[in-house]
Amino acid sequence: MPIRATEKQCVLVSKLMSMAARRALPNAQGSPSMSKAYEPRLKTKYREEIRAKLQEQFKYSNPMKVPKLDKVVINMGVGEAVSDSKKIKAALAELELIAGQKPVATKARKSIAGFKLREGMLIGAKVTLRRERMYEFLDRLTNIALPRVKDFRGLNGKSFDGMGNYAMGLKEHIVFPEINYDQVEDIRGMDIIVCTTAETNEEAKALLAECGFPFRN
Repeated sequence: MPIRATEKQCVLVSKLMSMAARRALPNAQGSPSMSKAYEPRLKTKYREEIRAKLQEQFKYSNPMKVPKLDKVVINMGVGEAVSDSKKIKAALAELELIAGQKPVATKARKSIAGFKLREGMLIGAKVTLRRERMYEFLDRLTNIALPRVKDFRGLNGKSFDGMGNYAMGLKEHIVFPEINYDQVEDIRGMDIIVCTTAETNEEAKALLAECGFPFRN
């Protein structure tokens, strides 16, 4: 029978991965001053295994044409911030814990009287991950967070935009073990967009499947 990790083990592994990434990545810009000793295991797997498999599968004549991960964008809507400005601060703090990088607050583009929304109000949080932080986040997402989703049956394999990008959503951000459930006031959903250099949906799906994304179709 397969051995399943306990809740405490998942939390410990996730925290250790986050700590290792933050020590190796002291800033969000990916400056040359980063430590070169740390490399996320997903990046290592791509370099040593996935790239060769994709080149063989799609018969690329040029190794530079092999698709790769480009960036990950995480969005979290905070509609309650319209009536309570403190909600946005909590959302920003929680998203920073999840992503390992400081997010930015998103503002309303126009006023909507029916929702008591004024242009310029803070209504969400967003963060863009690249390089090592991106690989480290996707590793935690596929191996720790998604298995903790209630009644999880796999990801929709048709949520590609035709240009190599994949979008998915989570109803509860508490599936990430970095979030202490006892300290959370509101459970929020989040959108995750994975951008790749693939030119077709088929190539992008093959890349993400090799990276551990559990597609159901």
